[in-house]
Amino acid sequence: MSTAPGRIDSLAPHQVFVFGSNAAGAHGGGAARLAMERFGAVWGKGHGLHGQSYAIDTMSGLATIGSEVATFLSFAAEHPELEFLVTEIGCGIAGYRPEQIAPLFRGVGRNVRLPERFAALLEGGPGVR
Repeated sequence: MSTAPGRIDSLAPHQVFVFGSNAAGAHGGGAARLAMERFGAVWGKGHGLHGQSYAIDTMSGLATIGSEVATFLSFAAEHPELEFLVTEIGCGIAGYRPEQIAPLFRGVGRNVRLPERFAALLEGGPGVR
């Protein structure tokens, strides 16, 4: 499983920045703000693809995150020409631990690159607590 860079400052034309948002799309801080400032996220749009960014609602509960991740994984499977760089969604202001979020990405496709901690948890390798 290939991993996403720890810090993402720029993207190639075929890459998409995947970040945690809120349902209202108020991209005021963290990865959401970076997505809006650099990668085409749109204020008021808290779900899906906008520019070179893909928003996943992480502020409406774990069940919603699970549903949003499932939708994202289907979208990624339908777009093999794109490479999706996933940030540690849900592990910042939303307050979840990687152990809670990583399993939602089980069965991820080859064009989705997960953060190191998510990948380690899914592979059961180093970094697993």
